[in-house]
Amino acid sequence: MKKLFFVPALALAMGLASCAGNSEKKVDNTASTETATPEATPAETTVPGIENVTLSNQWTVEGNDQMQYNINLIRVKAGEPVELTLKNVGSQPKEAMGHNLVILKPGVDVTTFGGEASQAADSEYIPKSALSSIVAHTKLLGPGEQDKITVTLEKGVYDYICSFPGHFGIMKGKIVAE
Repeated sequence: MKKLFFVPALALAMGLASCAGNSEKKVDNTASTETATPEATPAETTVPGIENVTLSNQWTVEGNDQMQYNINLIRVKAGEPVELTLKNVGSQPKEAMGHNLVILKPGVDVTTFGGEASQAADSEYIPKSALSSIVAHTKLLGPGEQDKITVTLEKGVYDYICSFPGHFGIMKGKIVAE
């Protein structure tokens, strides 16, 4: 009986070991390929797909009733004013499906910030305890509303989210300032 269990266990162990070896090789090859490209900028190697995004300092982002932004990757010129407009194109009431756009400083943990934001209903889900983590934010918008912010960003990668409870896990994107 013990021999019957040994053979499948051995086969499973060998299969897992061979899969782990292949994934390590893929990671190593990818890293060496990225660093070997002399024309690649730091933003291009850290944010996949940024090379396909138009460089512009004027963007309009839409939030909808499916808890989605229509744009998840924004490319801007660092050191110059950036104008971001958020439009809530949904139809559900603000109390049930409000949206905002919060630009976080580089390195801010999105999950921690989102947890704090969900407890800040009195300040439209912008936690006063985390104001030092925020670069800029729009107002919380109901259906058909829009808000515009202007900000100048230093070179770097910035997360942006909707801080309405439960939205930050889906409604998120990145701004690359180069």
